[in-house]
Amino acid sequence: MRVQVLYFAVLRERLRTDGESMELADGATVASARRAVAEGHPEIAPLLPQVRSAVNRAMVPDSHRLEDGDELALIPPVAGGAGRRIALSPEPLSLPEVVAIVEGPDQGGVVTFTGTVRRHGQQPRVARLEYEAYGPMAEEVLTTIADEIEREHPGARVAIHHRTGTLVVGEIAVVIAASAPHRAEAFEACRAAIERLKQRAPIWKKEIGDDGAEWVGLGP
Repeated sequence: MRVQVLYFAVLRERLRTDGESMELADGATVASARRAVAEGHPEIAPLLPQVRSAVNRAMVPDSHRLEDGDELALIPPVAGGAGRRIALSPEPLSLPEVVAIVEGPDQGGVVTFTGTVRRHGQQPRVARLEYEAYGPMAEEVLTTIADEIEREHPGARVAIHHRTGTLVVGEIAVVIAASAPHRAEAFEACRAAIERLKQRAPIWKKEIGDDGAEWVGLGP
């Protein structure tokens, strides 16, 4: 059988390819596919213990059995549209636009988070960041996060917009707006959104500075 393997961030950069078609034995698991990747690409083999696996845009364990035609995405550790609740965009983000999505006559509190590119990160003097995302899966994960939070806080509304591409110091990388009938729930919803995004969304950032470049979470 054949599966399509996708590479992102430092994996894509080292292999110089976004993905490849791989032939595996019938009944192969994610673990056996990962072994085949490691054997075929020794330049990324040391990184694979830190990398998670997604099949057809859902995270899976190594024991997951693959089927012919599956899409296997190797997900490195994560750094962390007008009117759309969830959006990934190479264009500059707008805080008022995101706030407008969650506002309403029953929403007594609106809390926002704006994340910008700062001068000092893992590099001592950052010149720019490069954000890369597994677009379709990232949008699904962000939607799931927003849905979870809205279920946990009845009446809450959450919108998340994230940049992709190259950003210089001072540019906005992410905007989150959360509203709720009462302020406490709005604060909690906004905090939960950024924390879960950083933990789960397949969005990576590379810091480029005076002393070199580094993928946040994995190194050069």
